[in-house]
Amino acid sequence: MAEGTTAPKDDILQSEEWQKAVAYSITDEDIERQRKLLGYDQAAKTREYIQTATEDNIRNFAHGCGDDKPLFCDPDYARRTRWGSVIAPGMMCSQINKPMLGDPVPDEIKALRKSLFKGIHVFVSGSNWEFYRPVFPGDTIYSFNGDESVEVKQSEFAGRSVIKVRRDVKVNQRGEVVAVYRILSVLTERKTAVKKGKYSAIEPAQWDDDSFAEIEQIYANEKVQGSAKRWFEDIKKGDSLGLQVKGPLTVTDVICYHAGGYGFVPYAPTVGRLAHKNRQRIPAFYVKNENGVPDVAQRLHWDPKWAQAIGNPMAYDYGVMRENYLWAYLNDWAGDDAIITNVHDEIRKFNYMGDVQRVSGEVLAKRSENGQNLVDVAVKFVNQRDEETVRATATIALPSRENPLPMYPQVPAELAQKAAQMMARHWELGGK
Repeated sequence: MAEGTTAPKDDILQSEEWQKAVAYSITDEDIERQRKLLGYDQAAKTREYIQTATEDNIRNFAHGCGDDKPLFCDPDYARRTRWGSVIAPGMMCSQINKPMLGDPVPDEIKALRKSLFKGIHVFVSGSNWEFYRPVFPGDTIYSFNGDESVEVKQSEFAGRSVIKVRRDVKVNQRGEVVAVYRILSVLTERKTAVKKGKYSAIEPAQWDDDSFAEIEQIYANEKVQGSAKRWFEDIKKGDSLGLQVKGPLTVTDVICYHAGGYGFVPYAPTVGRLAHKNRQRIPAFYVKNENGVPDVAQRLHWDPKWAQAIGNPMAYDYGVMRENYLWAYLNDWAGDDAIITNVHDEIRKFNYMGDVQRVSGEVLAKRSENGQNLVDVAVKFVNQRDEETVRATATIALPSRENPLPMYPQVPAELAQKAAQMMARHWELGGK
């Protein structure tokens, strides 16, 4: 889990709003209610910024992740690939969602969810992805989700914490499973985080012209496989996936990621009348800033004072930003014809403003399975303090000289059946 804390050092910490924000605790009742929710799936009603993929929003999302590969950004190029069209970067499907209609949530489920873990700070600390087909322009993505597991832990940093895994099943308009996205979240008590001083010595990164020139040189030397096939037969255990950099992180990076399609729905940043309505709907999500204005709690990703108020020395990125950078790194190495079938990542440290991430990887193993030629790889992100901030593994189906066009894995029969049933119910209820 990404961790970080510092001592309070701003008048905002003495305010009534701050005292309210840190007053919440994880209770035995909340943990027991969460356990009773396990295994319940429901249609996702969220309306994301993007509901149907287009050439334009696919390109914009890729650009928001710093990715300019022509498979995602150049329709003329993409028409000459095996896909015959632009396709979306794999993890983009988590940011595409049109409301799925489904049966009403039972009263007992509503009761269990009411004010569950109210005021508790949530960190996304990793994920696991299984990919089953690409997203093309014109594809509308729906989803259903539910919590799979919950675990209680004690830690030096945050005292009592809860580790929760939620499964999101992403389905296209034909009722086909596109991907399964498991999100690992850590819930911590804010008041505990502030009392500790474990990372109070962390200082913002500073870059002189010479050190920044080194970063620019790594960017200039990055290798992108693109249309050239990376043959399975040529891969050896221990092969390097190459070196890339991501950053140094700026507020502009966070803005570009939001502009590319990351909505953080249903807590999306909003303006004017929409912000007013959001404040009425979820007042606990709004905490006054130093000007006395209720602002979104998620501003810790761009507001250093609020980041310090909840126990960090400065603002930091969204974990999903680095997950998308990870997918782009894997795809850069694998090439257009390969298929990334599985990604597992752990967000181990915060990525603070000014931090740079050096991304490297190696081949762990190669194997043939169910007619596919698979390569298992490991990847890590390391910052300028020589700290590992992301640890990941992935499986990639590569072209072979006997099978030049690898295929996606087959969707498990039980999951395919449930997805078809959920979409059938959506249509029955008048879905469009």
